Amino acid sequence: MSSATYRTLLRTPGAAAFFLTATIGRVGIAMTSLGIVWLVHGQTGSYAVAGLVTGSFAVAEALVGPQLARLIDRFGQTRVLPPALLAHTTAVVSLLALVENGSPNWLMTTAGALMGATIPQLGALSAARWSALLRGERAAVLPTAFALESLGNGLCYLAGPALVTAVGANSDPAYGMVLATALVVGGGLVFAAQRHTAPATAGAAERKRTGRSLLQSGFAAQVCVNLTLGLYFGAMQVSVTAFALEHGAADTAAPLYAVSNCASLLAGWLYGLRRWRGTSQVQLALAATGLALSCLPLLAADSLLGLGLALAATGLAIPPILVLSSVITEAAVHRTALTQAFTWLNSASAAGSAGAAAISGRAVGTFGAHGGFTIAAVATSAMAVLATANTRAAGGRRPNSEIPTQGLLSPERAPEGTPPRGQRWSPNPEE
Repeated sequence: MSSATYRTLLRTPGAAAFFLTATIGRVGIAMTSLGIVWLVHGQTGSYAVAGLVTGSFAVAEALVGPQLARLIDRFGQTRVLPPALLAHTTAVVSLLALVENGSPNWLMTTAGALMGATIPQLGALSAARWSALLRGERAAVLPTAFALESLGNGLCYLAGPALVTAVGANSDPAYGMVLATALVVGGGLVFAAQRHTAPATAGAAERKRTGRSLLQSGFAAQVCVNLTLGLYFGAMQVSVTAFALEHGAADTAAPLYAVSNCASLLAGWLYGLRRWRGTSQVQLALAATGLALSCLPLLAADSLLGLGLALAATGLAIPPILVLSSVITEAAVHRTALTQAFTWLNSASAAGSAGAAAISGRAVGTFGAHGGFTIAAVATSAMAVLATANTRAAGGRRPNSEIPTQGLLSPERAPEGTPPRGQRWSPNPEE
């Protein structure tokens, strides 16, 4: 494969339209959480209140998101998405009005929770469309499709926070919230209007199999993998900042994060260009082990340069883990429950991140930044053990051992003109 594969993929009828509109919406989603912080702090002057409202948004998004995804799987994207976006808009308008009028904290917190409960997981919806669009002989290009999804998601979460920060710092913070909502709702409505690429809904008999498939051990293992990955993310957010402060260079925290993010984008782009040998489970075990090993230098880092190099190494391992976890999930879960499954992965990661932020904060307060890095190293080690223990787990609806996948083993380029070989694949989860 070559970089032209991405362009070829987007020439698939209907693909570019839903991918681009979902990406526009995801930029807004990436802006929303930080937009709440700017909005509430700008009016109240309190980071504690801003954190409370933002926290309620995040918790509601993680808990209610899978239930909204369940409705989407049952009734269809085009029927559920518009009313959900209307409800989200109403919640945002309510928060804006409450903040402007200096309302009690509990009312603002309630509005934040409603925002989280109604914001759609456009990444999961886009993932389900790729799976429905690329079936049969075309299923072999699903790895490239979801590498593209991973790239889009990464870029959104680089651009979104930067955009809302620029707006919040240079004008009324409410404008940032309005812009974020406009992107979410506008992108989401145009996405929903594309009925011809929307996945089919499940009948009554299929819904019974759908529920059982979410209880499969293979899917449960991937929820745990994403939980531990969230623990890593949460610990790193606190620890990198603490490390920069300890070295008297607080302004280097953002560049250090950028090093890791750029390494991840590069790895994700390269990952999607080749076909790789080995089963998805084995590749995931290798990727998780690689991340665990790359965390060890963090424990000994004593300079900003050393930390930057270590962060670049960890960033390289993240995209394959996210992608391979979704590959295995797609194979383990019934096709009519994919939106739910991908949303549960996101929720697990969010829960891990929130929990680790609190735990690592205590560790950093006691042992310094390296205490937080220890939490990250323990989390990735647990992930590696879990992934290795599941290398022989059932691959779902068909044996992955018979299917060439993308991952971390020796690459092989498909001869030009070779017909694709079937494999179902799934994307990186959002937000």
